[in-house]
Amino acid sequence: MIGYVLPGTPIANFLFKICGRITTAHALSFLSDIKLGHYMKIPPRCMYIAQLVGTLVAEVMNVSVAWWMLDSIKDICMDDNAHRDSPWTCPKYRVTFDASVIWGLIGPRRLFGPGGLYRNLVWLFLIGAVLPVPVWVFSKIYPDKKWIAMINVPIIFNGFSRMPPATPTNIATWLLTGMFFNFFVFRFHKRWWQKYNYVLSVALDAGTTLMAVLIFFALQNAGHSLRWWGTELDHCPLATCPTAPGIVVDGCPVF
Repeated sequence: MIGYVLPGTPIANFLFKICGRITTAHALSFLSDIKLGHYMKIPPRCMYIAQLVGTLVAEVMNVSVAWWMLDSIKDICMDDNAHRDSPWTCPKYRVTFDASVIWGLIGPRRLFGPGGLYRNLVWLFLIGAVLPVPVWVFSKIYPDKKWIAMINVPIIFNGFSRMPPATPTNIATWLLTGMFFNFFVFRFHKRWWQKYNYVLSVALDAGTTLMAVLIFFALQNAGHSLRWWGTELDHCPLATCPTAPGIVVDGCPVF
Protein backbone atom coordinates (compact mmCIF):
# COMPACT_ATOMS: atom_id res chain seq x y z
CA MET A 1 0.00 0.00 0.00
CA ILE A 2 2.72 2.48 0.95
CA GLY A 3 4.53 1.61 -2.27
CA TYR A 4 1.58 2.98 -4.26
CA VAL A 5 1.17 6.03 -2.01
CA LEU A 6 4.88 6.98 -1.87
CA PRO A 7 6.68 5.35 -4.81
CA GLY A 8 10.43 5.78 -5.01
CA THR A 9 10.89 6.26 -1.24
CA PRO A 10 12.48 3.12 0.28
CA ILE A 11 13.06 4.73 3.71
CA ALA A 12 9.38 5.63 4.05
CA ASN A 13 8.43 2.11 2.99
CA PHE A 14 10.85 0.67 5.55
CA LEU A 15 9.46 2.81 8.39
CA PHE A 16 5.88 2.00 7.40
CA LYS A 17 6.71 -1.71 7.52
CA ILE A 18 8.32 -1.42 10.95
CA CYS A 19 5.52 0.65 12.49
CA GLY A 20 2.69 -1.21 10.78
CA ARG A 21 3.56 -4.82 10.13
CA ILE A 22 6.40 -5.57 12.57
CA THR A 23 4.56 -4.20 15.61
CA THR A 24 1.50 -6.25 14.68
CA ALA A 25 3.61 -9.39 14.21
CA HIS A 26 5.24 -8.92 17.61
CA ALA A 27 1.85 -8.34 19.22
CA LEU A 28 0.52 -11.58 17.73
CA SER A 29 3.63 -13.41 18.92
CA PHE A 30 3.09 -11.99 22.41
CA LEU A 31 -0.53 -13.14 22.39
CA SER A 32 0.48 -16.63 21.25
CA ASP A 33 2.91 -16.85 24.17
CA ILE A 34 0.19 -15.71 26.58
CA LYS A 35 -2.13 -18.34 25.12
CA LEU A 36 0.52 -21.04 25.57
CA GLY A 37 0.97 -19.96 29.19
CA HIS A 38 -2.79 -20.22 29.70
CA TYR A 39 -2.76 -23.78 28.38
CA MET A 40 0.13 -24.61 30.72
CA LYS A 41 -1.80 -23.19 33.72
CA ILE A 42 0.75 -20.41 34.32
CA PRO A 43 -0.78 -17.43 36.22
CA PRO A 44 -1.39 -14.51 33.81
CA ARG A 45 0.41 -11.99 36.03
CA CYS A 46 3.56 -14.14 36.20
CA MET A 47 3.41 -14.72 32.45
CA TYR A 48 3.09 -11.00 31.73
CA ILE A 49 5.97 -10.07 34.05
CA ALA A 50 8.18 -12.74 32.48
CA GLN A 51 7.35 -11.44 28.99
CA LEU A 52 7.98 -7.83 30.01
CA VAL A 53 11.32 -8.52 31.69
CA GLY A 54 12.40 -10.82 28.86
CA THR A 55 11.55 -8.16 26.27
CA LEU A 56 13.50 -5.43 28.07
CA VAL A 57 16.55 -7.64 28.61
CA ALA A 58 16.44 -8.92 25.02
CA GLU A 59 16.24 -5.40 23.56
CA VAL A 60 19.28 -4.19 25.52
CA MET A 61 21.29 -7.32 24.75
CA ASN A 62 20.34 -7.43 21.06
CA VAL A 63 21.32 -3.82 20.43
CA SER A 64 24.55 -4.16 22.42
CA VAL A 65 25.60 -7.38 20.69
CA ALA A 66 24.65 -5.99 17.27
CA TRP A 67 26.86 -2.92 17.72
CA TRP A 68 29.70 -5.07 19.06
CA MET A 69 29.47 -7.44 16.09
CA LEU A 70 29.37 -4.58 13.57
CA ASP A 71 32.55 -3.14 15.09
CA SER A 72 34.35 -6.46 15.65
CA ILE A 73 33.55 -8.80 12.74
CA LYS A 74 35.11 -7.83 9.44
CA ASP A 75 32.86 -7.78 6.35
CA ILE A 76 29.79 -8.74 8.35
CA CYS A 77 26.61 -8.95 6.24
CA MET A 78 28.72 -8.87 3.05
CA ASP A 79 28.25 -11.96 0.90
CA ASP A 80 31.01 -11.02 -1.53
CA ASN A 81 33.71 -10.28 1.03
CA ALA A 82 32.82 -12.54 3.96
CA HIS A 83 34.19 -16.03 4.50
CA ARG A 84 32.44 -18.50 2.20
CA ASP A 85 30.97 -20.45 5.11
CA SER A 86 30.51 -17.47 7.42
CA PRO A 87 27.29 -17.48 9.48
CA TRP A 88 27.35 -13.65 9.60
CA THR A 89 25.62 -12.97 6.27
CA CYS A 90 22.53 -11.39 7.91
CA PRO A 91 19.90 -13.08 5.70
CA LYS A 92 16.86 -11.65 7.51
CA TYR A 93 18.15 -8.10 7.30
CA ARG A 94 19.01 -8.57 3.64
CA VAL A 95 15.40 -9.60 3.05
CA THR A 96 14.25 -6.41 4.78
CA PHE A 97 16.60 -4.35 2.61
CA ASP A 98 15.49 -6.11 -0.57
CA ALA A 99 11.84 -5.58 0.38
CA SER A 100 12.41 -1.84 0.87
CA VAL A 101 14.00 -1.67 -2.58
CA ILE A 102 11.29 -3.74 -4.30
CA TRP A 103 8.27 -2.14 -2.63
CA GLY A 104 9.70 1.33 -2.02
CA LEU A 105 12.37 2.24 -4.55
CA ILE A 106 11.02 0.32 -7.56
CA GLY A 107 7.40 0.29 -6.45
CA PRO A 108 4.64 -2.33 -6.82
CA ARG A 109 3.14 -0.54 -9.82
CA ARG A 110 6.18 -1.28 -11.99
CA LEU A 111 6.36 -4.90 -10.82
CA PHE A 112 2.73 -5.96 -10.46
CA GLY A 113 0.84 -3.33 -12.45
CA PRO A 114 -0.17 -3.55 -16.12
CA GLY A 115 2.87 -4.57 -18.13
CA GLY A 116 4.86 -5.45 -15.02
CA LEU A 117 7.10 -8.51 -14.93
CA TYR A 118 5.10 -10.16 -12.14
CA ARG A 119 1.63 -8.89 -13.04
CA ASN A 120 0.18 -12.42 -13.11
CA LEU A 121 0.97 -12.89 -9.42
CA VAL A 122 -1.94 -10.57 -8.62
CA TRP A 123 -4.24 -13.51 -9.42
CA LEU A 124 -3.01 -15.18 -6.25
CA PHE A 125 -5.21 -12.79 -4.24
CA LEU A 126 -8.26 -14.33 -5.92
CA ILE A 127 -6.89 -17.87 -5.57
CA GLY A 128 -6.24 -17.34 -1.86
CA ALA A 129 -9.79 -16.08 -1.33
CA VAL A 130 -11.48 -18.88 -3.32
CA LEU A 131 -9.37 -21.93 -2.44
CA PRO A 132 -10.80 -22.47 1.10
CA VAL A 133 -14.28 -22.90 -0.41
CA PRO A 134 -13.69 -26.26 -2.19
CA VAL A 135 -11.89 -27.56 0.91
CA TRP A 136 -14.96 -26.73 3.01
CA VAL A 137 -17.31 -28.24 0.38
CA PHE A 138 -15.37 -31.51 0.18
CA SER A 139 -15.24 -31.75 3.97
CA LYS A 140 -19.07 -31.66 3.97
CA ILE A 141 -19.42 -34.11 1.08
CA TYR A 142 -16.99 -36.60 2.62
CA PRO A 143 -17.41 -36.23 6.40
CA ASP A 144 -15.70 -39.58 6.98
CA LYS A 145 -12.47 -38.19 5.50
CA LYS A 146 -11.25 -36.36 8.59
CA TRP A 147 -8.01 -35.24 6.94
CA ILE A 148 -9.88 -32.95 4.52
CA ALA A 149 -11.19 -30.78 7.36
CA MET A 150 -7.64 -30.48 8.68
CA ILE A 151 -6.44 -28.69 5.51
CA ASN A 152 -5.98 -25.04 6.47
CA VAL A 153 -5.29 -22.99 3.36
CA PRO A 154 -4.38 -19.72 5.16
CA ILE A 155 -1.78 -21.53 7.29
CA ILE A 156 -0.30 -23.23 4.21
CA PHE A 157 0.01 -19.94 2.32
CA ASN A 158 1.36 -18.19 5.41
CA GLY A 159 4.04 -20.87 5.60
CA PHE A 160 5.15 -19.99 2.07
CA SER A 161 5.41 -16.32 3.03
CA ARG A 162 7.80 -17.22 5.87
CA MET A 163 10.27 -19.04 3.63
CA PRO A 164 12.47 -16.06 2.72
CA PRO A 165 15.34 -15.95 3.58
CA ALA A 166 15.37 -19.73 3.94
CA THR A 167 17.31 -21.90 1.50
CA PRO A 168 16.27 -25.28 0.03
CA THR A 169 18.36 -26.93 2.75
CA ASN A 170 16.33 -25.20 5.46
CA ILE A 171 13.01 -26.06 3.85
CA ALA A 172 13.89 -29.74 3.41
CA THR A 173 15.00 -29.91 7.06
CA TRP A 174 11.75 -28.33 8.24
CA LEU A 175 9.69 -30.75 6.16
CA LEU A 176 11.49 -33.94 7.21
CA THR A 177 11.70 -33.01 10.89
CA GLY A 178 8.09 -31.84 11.06
CA MET A 179 6.73 -34.90 9.27
CA PHE A 180 8.70 -37.30 11.48
CA PHE A 181 7.77 -35.82 14.85
CA ASN A 182 4.25 -34.54 14.10
CA PHE A 183 3.11 -37.58 12.12
CA PHE A 184 5.11 -40.69 13.01
CA VAL A 185 5.99 -39.85 16.63
CA PHE A 186 2.59 -38.25 17.29
CA ARG A 187 0.76 -41.32 15.99
CA PHE A 188 2.83 -44.11 17.52
CA HIS A 189 4.49 -42.47 20.55
CA LYS A 190 1.97 -39.88 21.66
CA ARG A 191 3.02 -39.81 25.32
CA TRP A 192 6.63 -39.02 24.33
CA TRP A 193 5.35 -36.39 21.89
CA GLN A 194 3.23 -34.71 24.57
CA LYS A 195 6.13 -34.54 27.03
CA TYR A 196 9.16 -33.79 24.89
CA ASN A 197 8.15 -32.53 21.43
CA TYR A 198 8.15 -28.79 22.12
CA VAL A 199 11.15 -29.05 24.44
CA LEU A 200 13.01 -30.73 21.57
CA SER A 201 11.97 -27.91 19.23
CA VAL A 202 13.50 -25.31 21.54
CA ALA A 203 16.60 -27.47 22.00
CA LEU A 204 17.14 -27.75 18.23
CA ASP A 205 16.89 -23.97 17.79
CA ALA A 206 19.16 -23.20 20.73
CA GLY A 207 21.68 -25.89 19.78
CA THR A 208 21.94 -24.64 16.20
CA THR A 209 22.52 -21.06 17.35
CA LEU A 210 25.14 -22.03 19.93
CA MET A 211 26.99 -24.26 17.46
CA ALA A 212 27.06 -21.48 14.85
CA VAL A 213 28.74 -19.16 17.37
CA LEU A 214 31.11 -21.90 18.59
CA ILE A 215 32.18 -22.98 15.09
CA PHE A 216 32.79 -19.38 14.05
CA PHE A 217 35.04 -18.48 16.97
CA ALA A 218 36.78 -21.88 17.17
CA LEU A 219 37.32 -22.56 13.46
CA GLN A 220 36.22 -19.94 10.95
CA ASN A 221 37.67 -16.99 12.84
CA ALA A 222 41.05 -18.77 12.63
CA GLY A 223 40.74 -19.43 8.89
CA HIS A 224 39.47 -23.03 9.09
CA SER A 225 36.16 -24.38 7.82
CA LEU A 226 33.99 -27.49 7.85
CA ARG A 227 33.01 -28.07 4.23
CA TRP A 228 30.94 -31.00 3.01
CA TRP A 229 27.82 -31.49 0.91
CA GLY A 230 25.54 -30.76 3.88
CA THR A 231 26.89 -27.23 4.25
CA GLU A 232 26.14 -26.32 0.63
CA LEU A 233 23.12 -24.02 0.70
CA ASP A 234 22.06 -24.77 -2.86
CA HIS A 235 23.25 -27.56 -5.16
CA CYS A 236 21.71 -25.96 -8.26
CA PRO A 237 24.29 -23.73 -10.00
CA LEU A 238 21.54 -21.90 -11.90
CA ALA A 239 19.43 -21.05 -8.82
CA THR A 240 20.83 -17.52 -8.58
CA CYS A 241 20.61 -16.74 -12.29
CA PRO A 242 18.29 -13.88 -13.34
CA THR A 243 15.13 -14.78 -15.25
CA ALA A 244 14.36 -11.33 -16.66
CA PRO A 245 14.67 -11.15 -20.46
CA GLY A 246 17.95 -9.81 -21.83
CA ILE A 247 20.02 -9.97 -18.62
CA VAL A 248 23.52 -11.35 -19.32
CA VAL A 249 25.46 -12.98 -16.46
CA ASP A 250 28.49 -15.23 -16.82
CA GLY A 251 27.52 -18.89 -16.52
CA CYS A 252 23.79 -18.22 -16.78
CA PRO A 253 21.40 -18.66 -19.72
CA VAL A 254 19.88 -15.58 -21.35
CA PHE A 255 16.08 -15.60 -21.61
